[in-house]
Amino acid sequence: MSVSKRQIGLVTATTLVLGNMIGSGVFLLPASLAPYGGYSLVGWVISAIGALLLAGVFFRLAKRAPRAGGPYAYSREAFGDCIGFLVAWMYWISLVGGNATIAVAFASYLSVFFPVIGAQPMHGALTALAAIWVLIAVNIAGIRSAGAVQVVTTILKLLPLLALALFGFAHFNPHFLVPGPQAGAPLHAVSLCVAATLFAFIGVECASIPAGHVHDPAKTIPRATLLGTLIAALVYIACTAAVMGLIPAAELAKSNAPFADAGRLLWGNWAGLLIAGAAAISCFGALNGWTLIAGQFPQAVARDGLFPRIFARESTRGTPIPALIIAGLVNSAMVLMNYSHGLVAMFTFMVLLTAMGSVVSYLFCAMADIVLAQRNGTPMPWRNLVLACAAFAFSVWATIGAGQEAVYWNFVLLILGVPLYVWQIHRSRHVTQGDPVG
Repeated sequence: MSVSKRQIGLVTATTLVLGNMIGSGVFLLPASLAPYGGYSLVGWVISAIGALLLAGVFFRLAKRAPRAGGPYAYSREAFGDCIGFLVAWMYWISLVGGNATIAVAFASYLSVFFPVIGAQPMHGALTALAAIWVLIAVNIAGIRSAGAVQVVTTILKLLPLLALALFGFAHFNPHFLVPGPQAGAPLHAVSLCVAATLFAFIGVECASIPAGHVHDPAKTIPRATLLGTLIAALVYIACTAAVMGLIPAAELAKSNAPFADAGRLLWGNWAGLLIAGAAAISCFGALNGWTLIAGQFPQAVARDGLFPRIFARESTRGTPIPALIIAGLVNSAMVLMNYSHGLVAMFTFMVLLTAMGSVVSYLFCAMADIVLAQRNGTPMPWRNLVLACAAFAFSVWATIGAGQEAVYWNFVLLILGVPLYVWQIHRSRHVTQGDPVG
C-alpha cells in the first residue's frame, strides 16, 4: 500500500473507536439501570476495566505487528485459516446486523424533528435506507471523507453529553442512587449491571481493522485504541451518574428518553430537542464508522483468500466499493424486514447476534496475544500474561451475560461457517490452479 493511501491519523483513528462505541444504546441505559442505583456505577466501572483490558490486548497486538483486518488477522496468524475464517464470518455478521440496527435507531430519533418519518412505517424505512446509502457514498468517495465525517459527528455527539454531565453534577442528588428493593443482593445486582453495560464497549477493535490506511500503524493504532476506549468509559460513567442523580429512580425507570428528561430538568423543554439531535448525530456517526469497517474488514479477509474475491476489489482511491455495496444491500434487506410484519422475527434474530459476533473475536484475540508473544521464543512478561487472561475472562463473562438464546444461535452460526470455509478453500485452490470453477 502506498504512503498516499495512509490517510488515517491519530485523531481520526481515535474518533473511529470512540464514535463506533458511542451509538444509540447509551441514551437508553440509565432507564434500564435505574432500579440498581449505585450498583449500576460499579457495573460501569467493571465493564470499563474489561474494555480497557481488551484495548490492552489490541494495543499489544497492533504494536507487535499491525494487520489489516484487526481481530480476524490476529486470530488467523495465531490459530490458522480455519479459526481466522470463523472469527471473520461471525464478525461480518455482527457488522451487517449492527449497521441495520443503527440505521433504524437513527430514523427513530430523527422522527422527533420530522414526525412524518414516524407517521408511516415505510417513511421510517426509507429514512434508514437513505442514511445507509448516503454513508456508503461518503465511504466510496474515500477514506479521507469518511474520516472527516467521523471526526465531526463524534465532536457533535460528545458536546451535549459532556454538557449534561457537567451541569448535571451541579444538581446531583446522591439519595437517588440508593438501590431499590428489586435490586436484590449486591453481587447479583452488579452482575446484571455489568451484563447490561459491557456491550456498550463493542468497537474497541475498530482502529486495528483499516491498518493499511493508517499513518504509522504500529504507533497510531495502539494509542487510538486505548485513548478512544478511555474517553468512552469516562463519558459513559459521567453521563449515566449525572442522569441518575437528577431523576428519582422510580421516575427514571419509566422514562423512554432519560437523557432528554434530564435535559428538560436542567434547561427546559427545548433541551429535549437538543438531546434528540445529539442522539440522531450519534447514530449517524456510529453508522458512518461501522460502514467504513464493513468495507475494510471483508476486504482484508478476501485478500487472504478466505472470503470471495469480489470483496478484495477496490477503486483507484483505495476504497472497497464491492464490499461496501454488498454490505449496503444486506443492510437494506434487513431494514425492510423490520418494517414487514411477517419478517420482524427474523430481524430481531439478527439483532440478537450483533454484539456476540464481536465477543467471539475478543475471545480468540485475547489468546492470540499470548500465542503470538510466545511464538518468537521469548517468554511473555507475566504482567501481560495476566492481563491477556483477564481480558479472556471478561469476554467469557460477556458471553454468559448475553443470555442462553444469544449464545445458542451464535454457536449455530459458528457451525454453519465450517462448510462455508470448506467451500471457500475449495474454490480458492481451483482458482490458484487455473481451474474455471469459482
